Amino acid sequence: MKKTMTYGFLLHCLLCTAGSALAAEGTPHSMEDRYRAQEVDVDVFASGSLGQTTLEHLSGSRIKHDGRLGAGAGISYFFTRNFGVGVDAYTENAGHSFVDSASANLIARLPLGQSGVAPYVFGGGGYQFDPIGLRYGQAGAGLEYRFTPKVGLFVDGRYVFTDGTPNYGLFRGGIRFAL
Repeated sequence: MKKTMTYGFLLHCLLCTAGSALAAEGTPHSMEDRYRAQEVDVDVFASGSLGQTTLEHLSGSRIKHDGRLGAGAGISYFFTRNFGVGVDAYTENAGHSFVDSASANLIARLPLGQSGVAPYVFGGGGYQFDPIGLRYGQAGAGLEYRFTPKVGLFVDGRYVFTDGTPNYGLFRGGIRFAL
């Protein structure tokens, strides 16, 4: 119950922040400039992870029983409109270790015309600090929608390849601020 209330509070804070940023935008912009070269993006997200066995035998009860919720943040830089690099970190148990996992990725995005929508793919690697220390590789895909040139929502998923422990899936959803 306490964990659910904490994540609910975090989601409420994210939505209030996004609403404030949208209200501050005020001026109309063309859809073309919503994704730019030399852009820095800051992400705040909620996450959910599922172990390899749950991914192989998906069911509502397995997800409810084995899924883990978390929260995190990331930053990315796009050299061109379509290609960039990013880092992110998240925790699933802030009471034990503030950062459970950190990773770096190469990102390719493809804004779709003037729609504000941009699917993207990414791949890279990272280090898991908790519950055990290990290196990993990952690959994933996502979708972003920019309301304005500076504020958007995103969802993505990745498959994490570990060495010596079961692989897992990580899913994120959050707010992205373009600086």
